[in-house]
Amino acid sequence: MTLPLTLTLILLLLAPPAQAARRVGEAQVREGANGVPCFTISEREEQRGGVPDFHSVTVSEAGGRLMWHMAMPRERTFPVMNSMCIPYGGRVQALPQTPAAVLAPGKAYLVQIEARPGRKASTPLRYHARFCLVNKPGGLMALCPEAGAAAAVARR
Repeated sequence: MTLPLTLTLILLLLAPPAQAARRVGEAQVREGANGVPCFTISEREEQRGGVPDFHSVTVSEAGGRLMWHMAMPRERTFPVMNSMCIPYGGRVQALPQTPAAVLAPGKAYLVQIEARPGRKASTPLRYHARFCLVNKPGGLMALCPEAGAAAAVARR
């Protein structure tokens, strides 16, 4: 064996093991109070990987424009269970967040929930979902039906 090949093999053996990329989990968007969307992880994700600890939530237009972001301070967190839902615009004004922009009907949006690293390496650190809104009688908005949301996202 030549010296350069030997050095290369030694470096490869001493290098830290490569971490497998974590998968992106499935978020869920529900209709909350007064038609305001709220966000959580899907029931399937909870069953598959357990309950993650919340770090932040971000809503953006499908094109990338930030609509709203909220994060937990480093010293605090809470478990994101499928049975609970984080409302768009937040309810706890003391948490660090940007002002919530007005969501428009017919536009495609992306929500990303970020979690803190947990005990299980299989638990995702990010959960994504796409959604859109439609006008409802009385000036309220509702989530697009599943097929409508997929079509709206495909057009953008």
